[in-house]
Amino acid sequence: MATTTTNSSTNSLNGIIQSLFPSKEIPASESDPSQLSHAVYSDIHYTDSEKVEINQWLTTSTHIATSDEDEAKHTERLGSLNTHLSSRTTLLGSKPSIADAALYARLLPTVARWSPEERTGEHGYHHVVRYIDFVQNAPLFGLHLDQSAKVSIDVNDVRFVHKPIDPKEEKQRKKKEKAAAAAAAATATTNGEGQTPLLVGGQGKKGTSNPQETPDSLPKAQDTSTNPSSSVPPPGSSSSTQPKRDKKDIKQGKPAKPPAAAKEAPPLSPSLIDLRVGHILKAIPHPNADSLYVSTIACGDPPGTENTTLDTPSGQIVRTVCSGLNGLIPLEEMQNRKIVAVCNLKPVTMRGVKSAAMVLAASPRLEAGGAHPGGEKEGGEQDNNNSHDGPAVELVTPPSSAQAGERIYFQGWAEGEPEGLLNPKKKVWETLQPGFTTTTDLEVGFEMGRVGALSGKEEGGSGKGEGEGEGEGQRPALGKLVAQSGGICTVKSLKGAVVR
Repeated sequence: MATTTTNSSTNSLNGIIQSLFPSKEIPASESDPSQLSHAVYSDIHYTDSEKVEINQWLTTSTHIATSDEDEAKHTERLGSLNTHLSSRTTLLGSKPSIADAALYARLLPTVARWSPEERTGEHGYHHVVRYIDFVQNAPLFGLHLDQSAKVSIDVNDVRFVHKPIDPKEEKQRKKKEKAAAAAAAATATTNGEGQTPLLVGGQGKKGTSNPQETPDSLPKAQDTSTNPSSSVPPPGSSSSTQPKRDKKDIKQGKPAKPPAAAKEAPPLSPSLIDLRVGHILKAIPHPNADSLYVSTIACGDPPGTENTTLDTPSGQIVRTVCSGLNGLIPLEEMQNRKIVAVCNLKPVTMRGVKSAAMVLAASPRLEAGGAHPGGEKEGGEQDNNNSHDGPAVELVTPPSSAQAGERIYFQGWAEGEPEGLLNPKKKVWETLQPGFTTTTDLEVGFEMGRVGALSGKEEGGSGKGEGEGEGEGQRPALGKLVAQSGGICTVKSLKGAVVR
């Protein structure tokens, strides 16, 4: 019976599955989620990303079932779960999975104790209650439950009805906000005479390649057959090098819009790389790649940041990161620990799982032409030229007092802000990474002499002119990797290593 799933003897995943699906042939020793999923829902195909999500929800269900957890934290987890289920039928969206069965079994005693106000009151968990009722009654999940084992839920007892969001009203609201922002921007660019700069252009006539070069706006050509000199523009007339102006603007006497100045590219610097303290909440083996881990890492991103999600158990905004460290670093060392993450590389999809950052790790520096074990390409993609049979790899560890999301930078290179997303074509990471190293004191630093594009700019180098003071032309030969709040990033034992 399902009531036994809450006992400690059968609260394991295998015990829960055997209790809820007694007709399925499941070995008592089987604990692998993929094998259990296939045994229970053999006709359903799960993508690699869905397999990762199932594992994450299985971990979440374990946290929710923990009785000794802080009440505030437990309430936060339930609130996040309620929000997640507000737009989903199942944890994955519409597909049933063993994660639904596990969450149901572990959450059942809690929901059974809730009062009607806690269930469907103004601050109740409406969607969690609806979900529990659906899982225990819908044939979709195939749970074997006696009626007495189900939690009693009165679907008509709704204490508070939240006003649903009207899609049309929401669209209009966003449209008004966008218009207001555009109006504010236009006001901000008004010149000193109270005139807004001229916006040249508009929708061209059908068949014209340039909206400004319509037949009405182009000057009429002069007959050069009788006046050869007419091909030379008279004084004061527009030349081909001047920006074209709309006929209407010329009549009104409005000044021509000056050409936009080209944005100056920032100078090459390690500060262009977005290095941050990351907190690995959990890591699991990649479901479809033996050499990869899939980690859930909090990097201090605000809600709504691209390529991030809400981690329901912790309530934090996180990134999913694939790293080629499986077989090099024990899985237990990848759990609940702080690392240094590269956060502005282009995301890559690795065997079906999108990786949105890269974990910095050190490996021994090999001879020229040698391979670095477990190395990663931009965005976290594993380098196929690297071997797992090499020496040890160690994670870069930030200062213990540094918090997730805190900026990490190299001393002497702190000016400027990191790029939002590094342009892969400019090879910024590939150019600067050879300078990432470790010292004899096991500290991580940036050795400028290893980067050809920066050679001669270090202190005492040929790039320093006579009488030149402290400034951008003078950099330390070795800048240590430090946290914004203080402290140096380190490794365990690797000296003179490659860091990537």
